[in-house]
Amino acid sequence: MGIQTTLDALAGAPRIIDAMRLADDLALEARRDPGLRTLRVLSAAIDRDDQVVAIAAVHALAGVVDQQASRRLSGLLTDHRPFIREHAAWALGETLPRLDAVARLLALVADGGFTGMLAQDTLEKWSGAVGDSLAVAIEAALLGVVEPAARTRLVETLGLVRQPVADRVLIEAALDEREPEDVRVAAIAALGQRAGSTQVAESLERLAVGDGRLSEVARLSLVDLQVVDSRAEDTGDGGLTVAQLFLHADIDPSLSAAGAGDNGGIATLLVRLGDALVADPAAHVDRVLTLSRGPVTRAAADLLSVGTSTGHVYGHVPLSPAPVPSASAWPLRVTARRGIRRLLRAAGRVDVLHLRMADVGSLAARDVARERGIPVVFTVAPDPHSIIQSLDRSGALTRSTFGETDLVEHFWFRTRMVQTLAANAAHTVLFPRPELARDMRELVGIDVAAYPERHTIVAEGVDLEVVDRAVAEAAAFSAAAGPAAAGTGAADPAASAALSDLAALLDDLPEHRRGLPLIATVGRLHRVKGMATLVEAWATSDLAARANLLVIGGDLEHPSLDEREQLARIDAVVPAASRAQAGLLLPGHRPNGVAARWLAAVRFGVPGRAAPHGVYVCASLKEEFGIALLEAMATGLMVVSPDAGGPATYVEDGVTGVLAATWDPAALVSAAGTALDLAARGDESVAGRAHDMVAARFTIQGMAAALGPVYREVTVHEAELLRSAGPVT
Repeated sequence: MGIQTTLDALAGAPRIIDAMRLADDLALEARRDPGLRTLRVLSAAIDRDDQVVAIAAVHALAGVVDQQASRRLSGLLTDHRPFIREHAAWALGETLPRLDAVARLLALVADGGFTGMLAQDTLEKWSGAVGDSLAVAIEAALLGVVEPAARTRLVETLGLVRQPVADRVLIEAALDEREPEDVRVAAIAALGQRAGSTQVAESLERLAVGDGRLSEVARLSLVDLQVVDSRAEDTGDGGLTVAQLFLHADIDPSLSAAGAGDNGGIATLLVRLGDALVADPAAHVDRVLTLSRGPVTRAAADLLSVGTSTGHVYGHVPLSPAPVPSASAWPLRVTARRGIRRLLRAAGRVDVLHLRMADVGSLAARDVARERGIPVVFTVAPDPHSIIQSLDRSGALTRSTFGETDLVEHFWFRTRMVQTLAANAAHTVLFPRPELARDMRELVGIDVAAYPERHTIVAEGVDLEVVDRAVAEAAAFSAAAGPAAAGTGAADPAASAALSDLAALLDDLPEHRRGLPLIATVGRLHRVKGMATLVEAWATSDLAARANLLVIGGDLEHPSLDEREQLARIDAVVPAASRAQAGLLLPGHRPNGVAARWLAAVRFGVPGRAAPHGVYVCASLKEEFGIALLEAMATGLMVVSPDAGGPATYVEDGVTGVLAATWDPAALVSAAGTALDLAARGDESVAGRAHDMVAARFTIQGMAAALGPVYREVTVHEAELLRSAGPVT
C-alpha cells in the first residue's frame, strides 16, 4: 500500500481498536521501504495531535534500519510527552543497541513505573551484545543516585547483565550494610542467577546465616545456584502436570481472601478447577500446580512440596513485602520471572503451562516457558480490546487523549501481549461469545476459522455443590424466621454463623428500610467492575427507594489504590457515616462460601430485615465470562449483566435476567428496575430454569472435562515435535 496510504488508513480508521490493528501494517510498510521519505513521514506523524497515530509511528520507526531513524528514536526518550518517551523505550528493544541511548534508558529505569520496566527490558535485550559497556554505565549511574528505590531498580538491571563484569558491584551491594535493604535484596536475588562463581556462592552463604529478609532471600538464591536447569523426561507413566498462575492474589484452598484487592473470580476459578482436574480420571491430570504471590518464607517451604506432591499443589512467588495491584505490578517482572522459574524447576516435569491474563505474571511465565521448552495454552479474550471499545463508544477515550490514558492503562502493550501470546501458544482456549469469530477477528485480529484445530471453546464453570448447599441453608434460615432459630435449618455451624452475620449487618438498617429487598453485587472494588458506578446509579435514582444495596468485596481495612479510588467515589454520593441510613451495606470481602450464602439469602430474604426476591447486578464495563454472575443465576437470582461478551450467551433477556449497556448509568438503572419487577413475580420456575442451565452447561466439572483433552493433545503434539526434531545440542 505504501507508507503514506497506510498512514492515511490508520488515521481514518472509524474505531480506535481498528487503528491499533493497522499499526502493524504501518510497521510492515516502514520495514519494506526504509528510505528517507519514510523517515520524514513517520517523524511528522509522531508530532500529530492524534496520539494513536503518533504511537503507531514510533513503533514503525523501530523497523527502519537506518542510522537517522535510530538516532530519531533515541532522541524521543527525552520527548516532552511522557507517552512518547514510554513507547520509544519499548520500541528501541526491537533495534540494534545504541550506546547513546543507554544513559537515557537508565534514567527511565531509575524513575521506575511501567516506563522503567520497558526501558529495563530493552537494556536486557541489548545486554547480550553490549553487556560490558552496559555494566560500566550502570555502575557510573549508581554513583549519582541516592534514592533507595531508584538504586534498587538500577541494581536489579545490573543483575540482568550476564557478563562476569557485573559480579563485583553486585557482591559489594549485597554485602554493604550501608545500602538500603531493598537494594541489598535486589543484589542478592541477582547473585542467585550467576552460577559458576565461587565468590558469588561464598557471599550468599555468608548472607544466608541468621534470620530476616536478607537471609531468606539469600537462601532462595543459593537454591537457584544449585538447581540443575533441565526438564525431567516424560517416561509415559502417570498423568499430566499442569501449571496455572495468577500472581495478584495469595491463593489458598479456602479462598479466604476472595474479593480483596485483585483477588477476584480468577482466584476462585483456579482453586475449583485445579481440584476438579485432579479429581476427574478422564482428564488424566495427576498434578495441578497453582502459582500465586506469597511471602519469602512460604516460597522456600513450597519448593519441596511442588516437587514431591501430587494432586492440587500450591506454590508462591515472593514479589514484594506489600501487595501491589495488578496495574502497578509490571515493574515486578524480573522478580516474578525468577520466582516462577524457581518453582517450575523444583516441580520437575511440567507438561503444560496455562496462561489466562495479559499481566505481569503471564509476561514473566512466558519467558520461563520459552527457556524450559514448556508448551503454553493461552485463554484468549478481547481484553483490553473490549474496554477500549466501550470507552471509545462512550466518548471517554479519544484519539487526542489516548496516549495519556495509555500511560495508566497500558492498553497498547496489553493488546500486543495478547496477540503475541495467542500467536505463540501451542493451543488457545476461547470463551463463548454471541459473535465469537467476528469479535476475535475485529477486536483481536485472530481468524479462528483459519486453523480451527488450534482453538477450543471452553466455558468457565462454577462449583454447584457450594451453591446448592448455600441455597438450602438460606432457605432453611429464612423459614426459621431469624437467627434465634437458625440452628434448626443450618447444615453446619459455619452456615449459621455466616447467615447470622448477614442478619446482624442488616440490623444496622433503619426500621423503614428493613422491608425492602436487596440488590447485591460481588467482586473486586475496581473501576472495570463498576462498583462505584452501581452505587452512584442506585443512590441518584428511584432504585434507592425500592431496594437496599449490598456490595460484597474490597479490602476496607487496607485498601489498594484501585479500592481507594472506588471508595472515594462511593463516599462522594453516600458518605461513610450515613451508609446504613441510606440503605447501602458495604461489608468488604468475604470468603467464597460466605458470599454464596449471602447471595442465597438475597433470594429468600431475611425475615424482619430484608424482603425476598432481591436481584444480582453486575455493573462491569465488560465481562469475558462472569463467574459471579453464573453463581448468582445458579442461586436462582434474577440478574443484570453486560449485553456483550460471555453473559450474552447464557442470560435470557427478560426471562432469567436483563442485558444492558452497563457502562451507561441510565441503562443500568433501567435494567435494575426491570430485574426487580421480574423478581417480584416470585416465579420459582424461572429460578429453576436458571439453575438447570448452569448445571447443564457451566459446572467446574464440565470445564475440567473440556480442558483435559486440550492438555493431552498439546502434550502429544509436543512429544511428536521432540521426536521429529531430535536431540538439541
